[in-house]
Amino acid sequence: MEIVRKHIRFTGRVQGVGFRYRASYAARSLGVTGWVRNNEDGSVEMEAQGTEEQIYRMLTMLNKDSYIVIDRMDTEKILPKNGELGFHVKDYFF
Repeated sequence: MEIVRKHIRFTGRVQGVGFRYRASYAARSLGVTGWVRNNEDGSVEMEAQGTEEQIYRMLTMLNKDSYIVIDRMDTEKILPKNGELGFHVKDYFF
């Protein structure tokens, strides 16, 4: 299975609702690596690495959460990072 990496920016009700910690839990449970952080503009930014299926399942888990409301998700495929371990919650961008 091919490993891909995606840079994703989420807008909507994504800050103050546990988005980063739910994303981290979902990613770790599925074997997805990368990071997630809040942005100053109220959006959340993420890089997720795994198979297309793993990333799809992680995003599905986030969409099912009753507190999170994703209005928009901008996704860009980027180069995978070799040797990355785990999924991390980062501090704010600013």
